Amino acid sequence: MLLVHAVEQGLAYGIAALGVFLTYRILQFPDLTVDGSFVTGAAVASILILNGGDPFLALAAAFAAGAAAGLVTGFLNARLGVANLLAGVLTMIMLYSINLRIMGRPNLSLLRAATATQTVDAAWSPLGPLAILAFIALLTIAAKLAVDAFLKTEAGFALRAGGDSEAMVGAYGVDVRSSKMIGLALSNGLVALSGALVAQYGGFADIGMGIGTIVTGLAAVILGGSLLRSSRVGWMTAAVLLGSLVYRIAVALALRYGHVVGFEASDLKFITAALVLVALVIPAVRERRERKVSSC
Repeated sequence: MLLVHAVEQGLAYGIAALGVFLTYRILQFPDLTVDGSFVTGAAVASILILNGGDPFLALAAAFAAGAAAGLVTGFLNARLGVANLLAGVLTMIMLYSINLRIMGRPNLSLLRAATATQTVDAAWSPLGPLAILAFIALLTIAAKLAVDAFLKTEAGFALRAGGDSEAMVGAYGVDVRSSKMIGLALSNGLVALSGALVAQYGGFADIGMGIGTIVTGLAAVILGGSLLRSSRVGWMTAAVLLGSLVYRIAVALALRYGHVVGFEASDLKFITAALVLVALVIPAVRERRERKVSSC
C-alpha cells in the first residue's frame, strides 16, 4: 500500500509539475505564484464541496480560479512591466489573503464530505484499492494530453518560441505579452487543479499546503529530464510525470525507512532539496562526460 499511495500522490502532484514545466521549461519564467494557486485550487474546490457542490465540477472551478491567478501574474509582468520573479511573489502574497477569505479559516476538513475520490471509490468498487489510483491516473493522463495538444497548436508554438527568444517572436508579429499571459494562466490552472485533487484525496485543505510547490514541481521536472531526455513535447511531459512519480516514491521510502539513517519527518524539506540538488548535478556531470568523449 505504501507504493500505491506514493504513486497516487506522484500522479496527483504530477499535474502541478506539468504546470511548473510550462513556466520553467517553456516560458523560462520562475513563477512563484504556484505556491499560492495550489492552495487556491484546494480552497475553491473544498468550499464548493462543503456547500453541496459537485466534486467533479469543483475540479473545473479550481482550474478556472488558478488560471485567473496566473493571469494576474501575467498582467503584472507583461502589461505593467513588473519583473517576473517579483510579479509571482506579489501574486502569491495576495493569494494568501484571498485563500483565507475563500476558506473562512486556516483549514477545512473534507473527511465527511462527498469528494470525487470517495465517489469514485464507491462507484468503481470492483477495482478495490486501485479505484482511486485509476481515477487519478486518468485525470493526470488527460491533463498531460491536453498540454501536449496545446503545445502543438499555433498558440503553443508561439509560447515555446517566445520562451526561447521573445525578441525574435515579436519580430514576426506575435503578441508575446498575450502569449505569456496564456501560458501563465494554463500553468497556474493546472497547479490549482492539482491542489483541488490533492485536497479531495487527502480529505482537507490547509492554508499552508502550497508551501514548496515550486520546489517539488522543479524536482519532478529536473528529475524527469535527467531520466528521460527528449526534445519532443510528448516525451517531455511524460518525463515530468515520471519525475513526479520517482520523487514521491523516494520521499515515501525516506519517510518510512529514513529512521535507519537518522531521518525524521521534519527532514522532508532537506530530503527535497537534496533530491533537487542531485537532479541538477547529474545532467551537468553527464554533459561534461559527453564533451570529454567528443573531444577525444
